[in-house]
Amino acid sequence: MKTPAAANPRRPPRRRAKGNFRIHVQVGARYARLVKPARLRQAAQATLDQQRASGRMELTIVITGDDQLRRLNHAFRQIDAPTDVLSFGNDQPPGDLEPPGGLCYLGDIVISYTRAKAQAKAGGHPIEAELQLLVVHGVLHLLGHDHYTRAEKAIMWQAQHEIYAELARRSPNHKTDKMTRGHGD
Repeated sequence: MKTPAAANPRRPPRRRAKGNFRIHVQVGARYARLVKPARLRQAAQATLDQQRASGRMELTIVITGDDQLRRLNHAFRQIDAPTDVLSFGNDQPPGDLEPPGGLCYLGDIVISYTRAKAQAKAGGHPIEAELQLLVVHGVLHLLGHDHYTRAEKAIMWQAQHEIYAELARRSPNHKTDKMTRGHGD
């Protein structure tokens, strides 16, 4: 019989975010049979929980291919190459994010299935795990994390590590080795 986390002194109790979250997942038709939207939502929720996000929030995760990521990367970052994940946050001032009784739209996370598959193969882990890590990375960006300086990078990578460890606890088939490296740099 398993002991609840709160009663187990070796494992801290899970922190649940104080909020109501809507997590939309849009998967390109080409990848629909290959992606489990529930796992992507789980990764986004775990990130919001770990970061103690609060309020009513909404975000969208899009799974597409290299061509779309290349176009977006070129249009918004002036880099004419595909990438694994891009995050497009809501640039509204914090007070303007949530209309009365409405949801705060955090933004969109766009992931290249093609890149994720190649990275999973190179890392020796399942594509599902790679997609979850890319979701975690993207949500952290939407919540204000970045990795331009060593200090920012250390904080973001630590958060990714903690979130991914929690996902691994929830799903024992996860491989956590090498899975908390940085993405999107």
